[in-house]
Amino acid sequence: MLPPNLAQLLSNRYNVAFVLAMDALTASVAVLTAMITPAVLISASGTMILSTSTRLGRVVDRVRELSARLRQLANEDIDVEFLEEERAMLYDQLDKLTSRSRLLQRALTTFYLAVGVFVATSVAIGAVAFFYARGLASRGAWVPVAMGLIGALFLFYGSMLAIFEARLALSATHSEMDFIWRITKRVVPKELVEQHKTHYVHFRKKIDR
Repeated sequence: MLPPNLAQLLSNRYNVAFVLAMDALTASVAVLTAMITPAVLISASGTMILSTSTRLGRVVDRVRELSARLRQLANEDIDVEFLEEERAMLYDQLDKLTSRSRLLQRALTTFYLAVGVFVATSVAIGAVAFFYARGLASRGAWVPVAMGLIGALFLFYGSMLAIFEARLALSATHSEMDFIWRITKRVVPKELVEQHKTHYVHFRKKIDR
């Protein structure tokens, strides 16, 4: 049987070792939690990348469709009714599609940069915790915060570009629908046209032409 003093000493050493182990485990879990935190913003950036890529693909398909229609109008010798108006509409659509593709390309690049910065933020958090645990200077503790803010700014800028592109897409849709409305008014009976009066769409008054 161990002497009481020796038993108490061993018990104290065991408790100290257990507390130190728990402190190390808690610190490790805290570091891992901090490193996982940017994953939420990474997921948001990934969602925006997927959405922007889909919209860019649709713009490319639309450009090819309008280009084919322009080539068809240029090669045909037949007298197509409203030919000049349709050509003007197609040129206007292509101009807006060009602007949309540029906005989407910039937004896509910005979202990719945001993902890269957020991943680097996670790595920086782990690096700062590693050096701090070894008693080294913690002057670089501001680096993860700065990188996180930079990534958030990239994400914000890309979202603004996506908003501008969505408004341009809506403008293009309105322009095409106005063209269809003008053409339709010339070929359908007057009684039918009078049944559909000027109305408001998305706070934009429809102008009769």
